[in-house]
Amino acid sequence: MKVLLLGATGLLGHNVLQRLMAEGHQVVAVVRRADGIKLPKGGWETVEGSILDYEVLSKAARGCDAIVNCAGCTDMSLRYVDFLQVNLGVCRLLVRLMDEQGIKTLVHTSTVNTIGFGTADKPADESFPMVKPFKGNFYADSKFGGEQAVLKASTKDRHVVVVNPGFMLGPWDVKPSSGRMLLAAYRKPLMFAPRGGKAFVHVGDVAQAIVHALTRGENGRRYIAVNAHACLTIKELYEMQAQVCGYRQKVIEVPDWLLLAAGRVGDVLRRMDVKTQVSTSNIRQLLVRENYTNRCAISELGMKETPIEVAIKEFHEYRKNNQ
Repeated sequence: MKVLLLGATGLLGHNVLQRLMAEGHQVVAVVRRADGIKLPKGGWETVEGSILDYEVLSKAARGCDAIVNCAGCTDMSLRYVDFLQVNLGVCRLLVRLMDEQGIKTLVHTSTVNTIGFGTADKPADESFPMVKPFKGNFYADSKFGGEQAVLKASTKDRHVVVVNPGFMLGPWDVKPSSGRMLLAAYRKPLMFAPRGGKAFVHVGDVAQAIVHALTRGENGRRYIAVNAHACLTIKELYEMQAQVCGYRQKVIEVPDWLLLAAGRVGDVLRRMDVKTQVSTSNIRQLLVRENYTNRCAISELGMKETPIEVAIKEFHEYRKNNQ
């Protein structure tokens, strides 16, 4: 296929671009600057401009058979309206693009937090409804709106699939983005962590699921892309990183009341227009332990489960070789 790719300069986008090329697809990537893609030159086409500009998207999409959307606003210090521009607004533009240019295939990347988080005894599948503390959170709410917008555009003659990844780790985290969680604890003898956790996943496994979703999966469906064996607390992740990287570290879990107190201070600062990622809503997410099943992504999209130890090792190898 000839594929229009959004979000190519991010962690997931770099991995998806490599996977698309490896499987023989032609790629047109919309980027603010062509040098934002750090892969070796060649093999794809770039169109410079904003993904919020419909004329830029329309120009890039000419002759494309499919769209892969890896773009997303994830800065937890922003206002709701700022999230909506990218996480919902771009989705609406892509639906318009499909209508006007006759594009029949769209794979959209959302987040696993638009799905209820389950328990260790009953991990969540795609049927679990979104619940607090993610419901009511600016980021998660905007991503839920975006996936609903694209799913409504699915028809019998279109192939629209949503992939819901967990917390992605691995190579080509150029900024870094999610890898900042690893760097925050790297080689520190003492580290503090909330009691909650995340459903972690190797970014390459998510990229594989996304590219396979171009031709696989059920139209109008969501697919959870996590490593079901890596639903870890933050403390467990830090201990795993210390073991992988060969250093000693003591991790102490911070009491909930102390973190929530910090969240309330953040709420006050936000009302004073001070930019901060600390808020009660964001803190409450860190107190939840997420548990998901990836059964559908494995069986229908052919997603594999790379150990998170590998993701941690490859993240640090990439950072070492590209600093």
